[in-house]
Amino acid sequence: MTPIRSPFLRGCAASAPFVIVVVPFALLFGVVATEAGLNLLQVMLFSLSVFAGASQFAAVQLMQDQAPVLVVLATSLAVNLRMVMYSVAMTPHLGGARFGTRALMAYFLVDQSFAASQMEFERRPDQPLADKVAFFFGTVAPIAPLWFAASFAGAVVGEAIPPEYALDFAVPITFLAICAPMLRSIPHVVAAAVSIIAALLFAGLPYGTGLLLAAVLAMAAGAGAEVALTGKGQAGHED
Repeated sequence: MTPIRSPFLRGCAASAPFVIVVVPFALLFGVVATEAGLNLLQVMLFSLSVFAGASQFAAVQLMQDQAPVLVVLATSLAVNLRMVMYSVAMTPHLGGARFGTRALMAYFLVDQSFAASQMEFERRPDQPLADKVAFFFGTVAPIAPLWFAASFAGAVVGEAIPPEYALDFAVPITFLAICAPMLRSIPHVVAAAVSIIAALLFAGLPYGTGLLLAAVLAMAAGAGAEVALTGKGQAGHED
């Protein structure tokens, strides 16, 4: 097969497989958001302004549970804290872009665009900045329009979708597809294991606050493992 030379088209191709889960994911959000009491305009404003599926789900589900506003905001913030780590990882590759370009990339920085871009930049670290920027925007070209369109469709025809279609399968599959290839180091595995165990242990806490605790513990465990391994490596060099 002839390799794709255009970095933008390579980005499109890299994120194309995510379309399989993005569409049902967005459809489900439209359904859940309308069930939570949002009208069509509010659903679309929510998707356009936030553009972060996991935190959108967390927020509307807590709204359905009549959770306090502070809990809704804190949970959404905790879910989106991973974007800070994504930004740090992308900075060596995209930090040299103009401010307006970086602001636009920040809006479109989601799990799919990060996962595809990170793998590309690790394979081709020396490509020009312009190519890296083009690749990044290519990763969101198939994703963003479909997310908005499917959210709209879910809000409009959500009640007509048969329950046996079980669209909620898209949520865990999306994150498994993103996270599994990235578990390449001991700190990553430690953080993932702690997050799973803590989420199960704290699942009974009200308003999904167990998710907040699990996220904090997972980040602390991953950072601790990284520090421990770095310390051992430095000690080995000194010996």
